[in-house]
Amino acid sequence: MHTNQTGRLIGAVFGLVFVLANAGALPTAAAIPLRVLAILVFLRLFTAMRRAGATADGTTTRLTFGRGYRLVVGAEVVVGLGGLFVLARVLHVPQAAIGWIALVVGLHFFGLAVVWRMPSVHVMAAGLTACGAAGLALARADAPHAAVATVAGIAPGVLLLSAVAWTLKASKPAVAAAGRP
Repeated sequence: MHTNQTGRLIGAVFGLVFVLANAGALPTAAAIPLRVLAILVFLRLFTAMRRAGATADGTTTRLTFGRGYRLVVGAEVVVGLGGLFVLARVLHVPQAAIGWIALVVGLHFFGLAVVWRMPSVHVMAAGLTACGAAGLALARADAPHAAVATVAGIAPGVLLLSAVAWTLKASKPAVAAAGRP
């Protein structure tokens, strides 16, 4: 599996985790089908990634997981955990954790867009950041947990899964062309 596929797999796994972890805030009649759908989408993406990995991937940008990547992810972990501590222990608003996580994940994608020299990643970064900020605002306003989980947990999961699907679809013409003699 090359680096682009690894990046897609990471995005798909985190998208799945966002949905699975937050669907429980919804009524069972909505949570179970949503979780099943997320798993099916993930499996479909995983299958597509394996197929794309078996042929030449025509993407022109290769992701790097070097120093810049490690710095961005390290900052994400430190800021994320620090913020969770402050939210729970200092501000006493643990219900804002979902929004904080989505916000930090979104912001980290801005850094990755620069490190990877992929301006298109800014679009996903903006979407995830907006979901996180909205989730924080909802938590601050004492909105129902289901609303916070949907906006700051399920929506970011769907965005991540959709972004992976989009990158796979965008690379298909190049993959098909690379397979021709």
